[in-house]
Amino acid sequence: MHAAPRRCAVAIRTVTTPPNSDLVTDGIRVRAAAEFVPDESDPARPSYLFGYRIVMTNEGNQSATLEARHWTIVDGNGRRSEVRGAGVVGEFPTLHPGDQFEYSSRCPLTTSWGTMEGSYRFRRPDGTRFDARVGRFFLAMNAPPIAQQLERDEQPTSAP
Repeated sequence: MHAAPRRCAVAIRTVTTPPNSDLVTDGIRVRAAAEFVPDESDPARPSYLFGYRIVMTNEGNQSATLEARHWTIVDGNGRRSEVRGAGVVGEFPTLHPGDQFEYSSRCPLTTSWGTMEGSYRFRRPDGTRFDARVGRFFLAMNAPPIAQQLERDEQPTSAP
């Protein structure tokens, strides 16, 4: 005698979250977005490469010089890694009021998605330092192109 097959129902819901980040800390606005780089990825290995772009704008009334960066990267399996370093792409830009600095970099993962978040350490002319936050943004194969994500000039969120 065979038992009747069991049936179960699974509820699936789609959660929509913006793939990019836009935060202001102490007058420094940091926008971040990422996109998948399929030509330099190999899911069979597994190896997934994501390019990301950062746009920093000084919306405050004091200059600030970038000294260091800190990233927390979490892959799709929950593995967390920390990256710390001086400057960004070999530069230590000073942002005067109204100035903008932009750079691109890459992040390799062994999973098809992950997240990045972190901060940039800035120094004011009087020597005081502060960390401008980079809110969590997603490294995902289906993210829209970076240019499309960053062209939206939405209101940023103020960091605490």
